[in-house]
Amino acid sequence: MERMYRVLGFWTGIFAVMFYLGDMYTTSLIFFGQTGFFLLLSYLKLTERMYIYIFGAYLTVFFIGFTYWTTFMMIPGAGGH
Repeated sequence: MERMYRVLGFWTGIFAVMFYLGDMYTTSLIFFGQTGFFLLLSYLKLTERMYIYIFGAYLTVFFIGFTYWTTFMMIPGAGGH
């Protein structure tokens, strides 16, 4: 299970670099933080159940934050279409 956290760290690191190269510095910092979080967790040698619990908590926080952002922070019709 710890290998999957290394895979998550790898992909969030790739996204962070791409966001940085696209001049999206705040987003790249968030993804660099996630990369560090996933890599740190991958070396803790936790049980598989604990890794699942942590991932469930991570998804819960993400979905709450994403729902809040899309509901209250995004401006409707700001896409220009």
